[in-house]
Parts: sequence; structure tokens; C-alpha cells
Amino acid sequence: MKKTDRAISVKGLYKSYQDKSVLTDVNFEVERGTVYSLLGSNGAGKTTTTKMLTTLLRPDVGELRVSGHDVIREPEKVREVISLTGQFASVDESLTGRENLLLIGKLNHIAGPKERADELLAYFNLTDSANRFVSTYSGGMKRKLDIAMSLVNRPEMIFLDEPTTGLDPQSRHSMWKIIRELKDSGVTIFLTTQYLEEAEQLADKIGILDKGSILVEGTARELKNMLPQGVAEFTFADEEDFARACRLVSEFETMETQEENKLTIYTDGTANMLSQLFQKFASNGGGIKEFTQKQPTLEDVFLTLIGEKEGIKNEETC
Repeated sequence: MKKTDRAISVKGLYKSYQDKSVLTDVNFEVERGTVYSLLGSNGAGKTTTTKMLTTLLRPDVGELRVSGHDVIREPEKVREVISLTGQFASVDESLTGRENLLLIGKLNHIAGPKERADELLAYFNLTDSANRFVSTYSGGMKRKLDIAMSLVNRPEMIFLDEPTTGLDPQSRHSMWKIIRELKDSGVTIFLTTQYLEEAEQLADKIGILDKGSILVEGTARELKNMLPQGVAEFTFADEEDFARACRLVSEFETMETQEENKLTIYTDGTANMLSQLFQKFASNGGGIKEFTQKQPTLEDVFLTLIGEKEGIKNEETC
């Protein structure tokens, strides 16, 4: 990637709190006009990374550049080209939607704050509720207004820290549409999220952060290709058949769901391999109740890599 194509560049980033390491040698780049999603469990360091990139927190060690500006040496330059929407809507509920936007416009000294407010209200379908107090807005409406406020000064880059947390499915999909449109307009988006489907739907590139380090980066397809490509799910008639089947596949990578007598086996996805499994179960009296084959999901990748998927390696039952 050419330097001029980099919206964000992070090299050798370290951060500790009271001798507790939070980030350890984090490195990644984000291309202009793309969506980069940082995935990670609670406490992995996603918000800390976002705070440092947006000048709210100083790193212990590392080089951070945003739109070509050094975050440590040129924080004012960075703030001129970015906007941040945190995990919780930072709107003033004692004001109307229009008043919130006008306030931000005046604080940023933009030309034509009223016109810009009306433009954003229309874009986010908030015109009809523009003169209502924000305290009467739904969670989804507050989130839309929050993002609208972050766009008042037309930033080159927007940081979205878990923007759909707590939203209902309809509001979440509405927010996805907005994020896609922002990207199409040329805005670079740095997205942290706990929703794996969200990252898969929106991100051009995904980084998985665990215990302060980036484990892997790539497109959703590239990450899914890291796992065995055949995920076979067998549900057995009873506990005895389930336990027997588990013992028969000790050479495979598996996941068990005991309460459902379900055994998930990671294979190479070939018909020959499936045929061998069916034959093995049938010849040993395994009563198969249901069978499903699927391709690995981003959730499979995430949980496998960070070691949170119970039973991903054969345990006592398997």
C-alpha cells in the first residue's frame, strides 16, 4: 500500500495501565475509503486502540499516523479530519434533534450550520422528529442523531466504537445501510464491534485482537479460508450414540453440544470424507438423527483463534 493510500498506520503500539499490559506490539494499516473492523472480546483492547488513534489517550510506545498526521505530535491536525462516535450516544436529551446539530455546527464554526443540520436530518430520516426533545427518541433514533452530529464538519474519517450495541435488529440493519453509504461517499471508517455478522457484512478488512495483540488480519473470506472447509454437524438419537460417535472421531477437530447430542466435525469438505464418516458411524451402530454440512463462519474463525470455543479440541466426552 502506498503511503498516500493509508488512512491509518499503526506500528509497534504498546499500552499499559499500572503495569498491566493492555496492548502489545499492535501493527496494522487502513486504506483510504474502506471499512476496517477491529474484532475482539471485552477487554481485548479495542476501545483503548480507538482512544489512542483519536488523540484521547497517549500510547506508551508506538507510531500512529492518521491521514498522514502523527497522532502524538500533531493531535490538532488529526482532530480536524476525524470524528468519533463512542459506545453510547453522546446527545443532549434536553435539546431537540435540530438543536443538537446546530450546537455542534456552531462549536465547529462551520459555514451554514442551519443548512447542514437540515441536510443531515433529511439524510438520517429524522426531519419529522427534528423539533422533538431527544429524550423522546428511540435508541435507534438517538444513535442516528449521534452519528449525524459526528458528520457535521464533514470528516475524512469516522471512528465507530461498537455503534450498534443495544439496538434492535431493524435499527442495526438501518445503521449498516448508513455505514455503507458513508463508505461509498469516500469516508474511511474504523469500526469496532462485537457482532461478527456486522464485521462480515461491512468490513473490507478485519483484524482480530486478543489479549492486546492482532492475531490475524484479512478479508472475511481470507479468514474463513484459514479453517477446514467442511463443517459437518451430526445430531444423534441418544446420549449413548453420541458418546460412541465422539470416540470414533478422535483424529478430527470437533466441537460437542452434549445437551443436544450434537457433534460438529471439521473436515476437508470432500464427499469422500463425508462418506467415510457416515460409514464409520453406521458400522458402529451410531444412530444419526440429523445431518447438516456448512462452510466455516467468521464466528468459527474468531472463537477458534482466541480459544473460546469449548470443545474445539477433543475433550473427555470426545
